[in-house]
Amino acid sequence: MANKYWVIENTGKDFFTHQDRDDMPVFQGHPGNVWVTSSNAKATAWAGKYPNVSKTKTEAQGIVDDKIEEAQEEWDNQDEPKHPQERPVKYILD
Repeated sequence: MANKYWVIENTGKDFFTHQDRDDMPVFQGHPGNVWVTSSNAKATAWAGKYPNVSKTKTEAQGIVDDKIEEAQEEWDNQDEPKHPQERPVKYILD
């Protein structure tokens, strides 16, 4: 089953619940307020509770990549010792 990709600002407490997690086998948060969910009615209902923008996987990946590149640049410009110790690494969304 394909996933859905969203840009939704995390509003903090109760942004998602344990029940939301149970309702969606896929539920992942990523840099840039990108959320990957299962492609089902429960995911659409969850996203509908917030101002959101549905994205394609390619668009969502671009947002995540941009945020990781920003974090890499910040990390590269830090004095030693660097914190966190590991440089942020790009990855591919599911």
